[in-house]
Amino acid sequence: MTAEKITWLRTTLQLKGSVIKAIYKHILWCGAFGFLISLLYHFDVPVSQPILGSVIPSIVLGLLLVFRTNTAYERFWEGRKCWGSLVNNVRNLARQIWVSIDEISPEDKDNKITALNLLVAFAVTTKLHLRGEAVNSELEELMPSSKYIKLKIMNNPPIEVAFWIGDYLQQQYHRNCLNSHQLTSMQELLNNLVDNLGACERILKTPMPLAYSIHLKQLLLLYCFLFPFQIVESLGWWTGLIAAFVAFTVFGIEAIGLEIENPFGYDPNDLPLDAICQTMKRNIDDLITLTPNARSHPSNLTERLRKEHQV
Repeated sequence: MTAEKITWLRTTLQLKGSVIKAIYKHILWCGAFGFLISLLYHFDVPVSQPILGSVIPSIVLGLLLVFRTNTAYERFWEGRKCWGSLVNNVRNLARQIWVSIDEISPEDKDNKITALNLLVAFAVTTKLHLRGEAVNSELEELMPSSKYIKLKIMNNPPIEVAFWIGDYLQQQYHRNCLNSHQLTSMQELLNNLVDNLGACERILKTPMPLAYSIHLKQLLLLYCFLFPFQIVESLGWWTGLIAAFVAFTVFGIEAIGLEIENPFGYDPNDLPLDAICQTMKRNIDDLITLTPNARSHPSNLTERLRKEHQV
């Protein structure tokens, strides 16, 4: 066996990440009901009713299931794009802060490192906020203790962290450590971070319409109930097995939609938010070890332009 075939087989038989655990009871019930129908048919009970196949056309149920899965995957993919954008904005803003903001006093470098850690804290608080979890020790090493204590009482911690970052940028502008163009560029990146947060909140707080979910479940149940009556005459004792297989198919597709429509949790099919945040922390730590080759103090640049203008 080649390595590709072994991998394919291992993936096929893998339980972690599959929906088997969520639907196995449905499969057993449908299989048992199918066996009951075949038993009744064996004792000449008139249970064979092929005409029931026209009650719920398979194509109608299939289209509903496809729509359900596509809608859920669209939410999953939009969530991934939001987090991808969040990562890019954090990297770009961190790079601009580290390179562009001038250090004119001994504590300026420490303040920049604090600001860069706050960018990681924004990502971590966003993750916790989307999961409905409180501020925890994961954030304690990313900010001063006074900010950490204050963050615990905030209703929306990511917004507070974004405010601290914006306040830091504004302070550096007033100290002439960056010019207005640099400030505008950094504020735009910060606004993008808040936009990413809002997009994730929209995904989280806009569930699938309840009426659609209820109707789909009712159709699935009715379809699996009627299916054994349609096939018992042709399949006999195989009715239970085939009914279980059909249940595995249709309930599995519906369970996949349920699994991925909220991509911010801890399930194997959710987005790896912990790994994404850890990657951002490593990126920031690597950035802090770098030293820009040259810095141009914005106030000196302004002064030079003023003198050239006078000449």
